[in-house]
This record gives sequence, structure tokens and C-alpha cells, in this order.
Amino acid sequence: MKKALITGITGQDGSYLAELLLKKGYEVHGIVRRVALEDLEGRLGRVKHLMDKIHIHAGSLENYASIFKVLDEVRPDECYHLAAQSFVSYSFEDEFSTIDMNIRGTQHVLSAVRDRAPQCRFYFAASSEMFGKAAQTPQNELTPFHPRSPYGISKVAGYDLTRNYREAYGLWACSGILFNHESPRRGYEFVTRKISRGAARIKLGLSNEIRLGNLQALRDWGFAGDYVEAMWLMLQKERPDDYVIGTGEMHSVQEFVEAAFRCVDLDFHDYVKIDQNLIRPAEVNVLKADYRKAREKLQWQPNVKFQQLVQMMVETDIKSFKEIKPISRADAI
Repeated sequence: MKKALITGITGQDGSYLAELLLKKGYEVHGIVRRVALEDLEGRLGRVKHLMDKIHIHAGSLENYASIFKVLDEVRPDECYHLAAQSFVSYSFEDEFSTIDMNIRGTQHVLSAVRDRAPQCRFYFAASSEMFGKAAQTPQNELTPFHPRSPYGISKVAGYDLTRNYREAYGLWACSGILFNHESPRRGYEFVTRKISRGAARIKLGLSNEIRLGNLQALRDWGFAGDYVEAMWLMLQKERPDDYVIGTGEMHSVQEFVEAAFRCVDLDFHDYVKIDQNLIRPAEVNVLKADYRKAREKLQWQPNVKFQQLVQMMVETDIKSFKEIKPISRADAI
């Protein structure tokens, strides 16, 4: 039985990946902060239904000793490094912790894998935010990086670290340059979940507006459940390589809003307010994936379409609010 170790197992991607690996017969291990073990509902909510099937280890990306200890104990066949401070807007507010955690954490995992599990195959979760102010559209594996946020900068560094461990030390290490991927498990702070959750609240009479920033930003949005399959496929290849993963379709934030409000039969113009405080200091306006390499070499392609994705998220949020009994007055504010 293969063993897989996932950093960030409690996140959106980590939870879908854990489910996928379990279905494929893996022994699945995950690293979480020790405080998370004391809050099953809040911090481990996305994997609560898997807790009797996975192995959880306490550790922190900022603490090399803890990562080293987990790698020494597990000795995984595959390591998926997904954990990061991944909220782009927050990275402008606290650039130091974002860069420190994302870069140093990646180096800690790579170093521990090299030392304690040198035969392990390593996956790094890179990001389309690395392209930033891209010189070409769509973007592929050869497009130069021009990150426009501390988060994007940290991901470029992680990508380069991964490549360096591959080239300098012979580690089987690859990167997936994933474009925006969403789901009902997306964090509340991300704009797509803010929109789907906001539309659901308005439909149920719990709110009367959503405050958003730049509606004209264009993104390539796919379903996280599809994208974790691409991660797995990358690690099944004979040789490590880097791949762009996306849908090849581009939609604006406004289109996402319109699709969400269509799901609840309302006109978004009546409820969406523009808040200048929510616009990034340096915006990334156009991101679109050229995923031909993944399609040809991995035989991977996205299955969930844009409208399906939005509807899935809105309907899940509506259901979750309806299940709150009773709906508190505080939640309705």
C-alpha cells in the first residue's frame, strides 16, 4: 500500500485530495498545527468525515524539527505540499508572514523529504498568481513570471526551490501551476465563496448586499475536485515535470456574480456594492490557462463547467443556511 503525506490536508484541496487517494487505496497522512487537533469542528471541518480513515500528525511548516519528525515517522511514497498562506489580499496586509511561511515552509518540507524519504515523489502547489502581469495570454509553462503580490512572489520562490531540489539533488519533485479552483469547501475569505455565500444569504433574507472590489478582473475558474486528480497524475509519471492546470476559459468577477444571482433568480445590480478598500494595490487583471501539456501528457482535462461550479457553490450555501436551526439574529446582520 502506498503512503501519501499531505501538508494542508484540512484545506479545500487537501480534503478533496485525501478523498481521492483513499479511493485509490493509499494510506493517507496529513500534517496539521497542534491547535487544530483541539478544534475538530472549526479547523478540521473539511476532513471530519475522514478522521477514522486518515492519520493526522501535529507539525508546523515554520518548525523544521516537527516536519523532519513527521517525515522520519511516515517515510511517504508521495508528498503533496499544499499548505500555504494562500489568501492574496491578506498577503498585502502581512507580507512578512506570508513570504516567511510560504518560502521557508516549502524549504523545510523539501529538505526533510530529501533527508528522510529521498525516494519520495514531491508535489509543490504553485499558482497562476506567479504570472501576475503576464506578457502573454493564455499562460503556459514557458510564460515568464511577473508576480504582483507577496503571495505570488512567495510561490515563485517555492517553484524555484522545487526545481532546484530536482536539478541539484535529484529529488523527484514537480510543480502544478494551478489556476483558480473553487468549490463549496472554498474559504469564506475568497471572492468566489463570498459571492456564493452572499447570494444565498440574500435569497434567504439574511442580508441585503455584498461588498466587492474589482468586478472586471478576469480569471480561469475550475473545480478543485478536478484539479486534485491532476496533482495525482503528475506524480504517476516516470519523470518529474511542471504543468499548468486550468480550464482554458476566462470569466470576469462580474460574470461570476451574474451566474450566482441567476441561481437565486435575483438581479445582482440591486445588491452588489463596490468597495474601493477591497481593490488590491497591484491588480492581476487577466489570467487564462493554456493546459495543452497536461491534456497531452497527463490525459487530464476539467470536467465541471463554469455555470455548474457556481450553481454547486450557491446551492450548497443555501442548504447550509437552511440547516441552521434556528437562524440566529446575529447571523442575519
